[in-house]
Amino acid sequence: MRTQWIRLGEAGVLPFDAYLALPPAGHGPGLLLLQEIFGVNAHVRAVAEQYALAGYVVLAPDLFWRQATRIELGYEGAERDRAIAMMKAAAPAELGADVATAMQALRARPEVAGRRAGAIGYCMGGRLVWAAAAAGQVDAAVAYYGGGIQDQLQLAPAVGCPIQLHYGDRDAAIPLEAVERVRDALQPQIEANSAEVHVYEQAGHGFNCWARPAYQPAASALALGRSLTFLAQRLF
Repeated sequence: MRTQWIRLGEAGVLPFDAYLALPPAGHGPGLLLLQEIFGVNAHVRAVAEQYALAGYVVLAPDLFWRQATRIELGYEGAERDRAIAMMKAAAPAELGADVATAMQALRARPEVAGRRAGAIGYCMGGRLVWAAAAAGQVDAAVAYYGGGIQDQLQLAPAVGCPIQLHYGDRDAAIPLEAVERVRDALQPQIEANSAEVHVYEQAGHGFNCWARPAYQPAASALALGRSLTFLAQRLF
């Protein structure tokens, strides 16, 4: 497996960086990895490498580049406060444009070479994956505790690609009532076997991140297995 930071962007588009992880085979389907609010930090890079080892060409764009290049923030105290402030300051239209630019760059990589490309995102990144799926930018989508998806349910009818959502039953930021509203909005896709909504017991927000106090190993392992199976069936 090889990893490196690369520069994205083209004429008329401000350039920004992304972390690239290539699979051992050197080629494979594309997978866009969209960060939590803490930046493309050590955990996000490790997740990129995890999926690269599973055979994907993984690209994790630096979505906060307009405020601070390649910022890496911790999960507690002042750094968490700064992460929340940066999320609030990020313009949704600019984030969406950066996701589109990153997906175009991923599909254009010679290691992807016309293969399918999906997206996986966590927290803020999960919400951006939802929007990308509704915009028809990805061939499959996975979102972990996507904050705000429940406030963008008008996009649900436009989600035409297979999508898988993961939530914790103890997520203070996304109550179970909100999860059920998401499930209801996706009911046509669920009945068509193109959407899945999974809820994990004893799991809170951020349960997949082993660097956070909220890490829940059992839920994380089960969600990972489901994500790998879901993506493999749709992208390989």
